[in-house]
Amino acid sequence: MARTAKQMNFLPPARRPRAESIVPMINVVFLLLIFFLMTSRLAPPEPFAVEPPTASEGAEAVETPVLFLSPEGEAGFREARGEAAIAAFVAEVQAQGSEEAPQLRADAAVEAAVVARTLKALTGAGLSKVALVVAPQ
Repeated sequence: MARTAKQMNFLPPARRPRAESIVPMINVVFLLLIFFLMTSRLAPPEPFAVEPPTASEGAEAVETPVLFLSPEGEAGFREARGEAAIAAFVAEVQAQGSEEAPQLRADAAVEAAVVARTLKALTGAGLSKVALVVAPQ
C-alpha cells in the first residue's frame, strides 16, 4: 500500500473584502431628520374645513391665534366649540399679548349676521381688533 502525503496549510484564512459601512448614511438621515424637525411648524389641526370668502385686496396674514366659523355658524378653536371656543380663543390672545390682530376664519357660506354676532362677542370679551381672513380672487 502506498502512502500519500497531504499538506497542511497553517496560513491564516483569507480575509473577505470589507463591506461598505452604513454609519455615514445613518448620520445623514439623522441630520436631515433634525433639520426638518427644526424648520417645520407644527400647527394644531383646524377644527373643521373652512372655505374663506374672496376679496380683491388684503394684507398677508401674520401667524396669530385663529378662531374658525363653520358654514353652520359654529365657532371652533382647537378642540373647543361654541362659547367655550370663544372663551379659549380670547384667553390665548390675551395671554400672548401680541400687537398683531388675532384672526377670524369664517366660511364663505356663513351668514353675515353670525359673523357680526361673533365679532360682538369677541369685543365684549375684551378684544379690540380682529382680522377677518379672506382668500384672494
